[in-house]
Amino acid sequence: MSTHGGATRRITINELRRLKEHGEKIAMVTAYDATAARLVGEAGVDVVLVGDSLGMVIQGHDSTLPVTLDQMVYHSAMVRRGLTRAAARAHLVGDLPFGSYQASADEAVKAAMRLVAEGGVEAVKLEGGSDYVDVIRRVVRAGVPVMGHIGLTPQSVH
Repeated sequence: MSTHGGATRRITINELRRLKEHGEKIAMVTAYDATAARLVGEAGVDVVLVGDSLGMVIQGHDSTLPVTLDQMVYHSAMVRRGLTRAAARAHLVGDLPFGSYQASADEAVKAAMRLVAEGGVEAVKLEGGSDYVDVIRRVVRAGVPVMGHIGLTPQSVH
């Protein structure tokens, strides 16, 4: 764990990019609450994701679709507190839930900024590739790093 002046230095998006460019492994784990975040933070993971999969794992839904932006902010804030208590260096990423970015780039920017300001995330994740290039550009231009998710896309269940 790297510290400077007594404070834990979190992994930045630029450090993650450097690790990827050098072919180094990046450990990423999903957490939904402060206890799980503290445990994975103390284990030294590089990235913690607050996934909209909490709809199925925590809430008992059949898909991720019912998860709201308010719920993502709430769970992200819990995870941030757990990481802080653990003095973890992990980079925190929060999912943009279904409906928070598909309608417009303006809505995506507002949602991403809420996850950063209220949820304490350092980057957001959204599903989709080339269809969302304009949305991603706008969110990044607003100062929020974006992690794309182009494999399994549960928000596209229908």
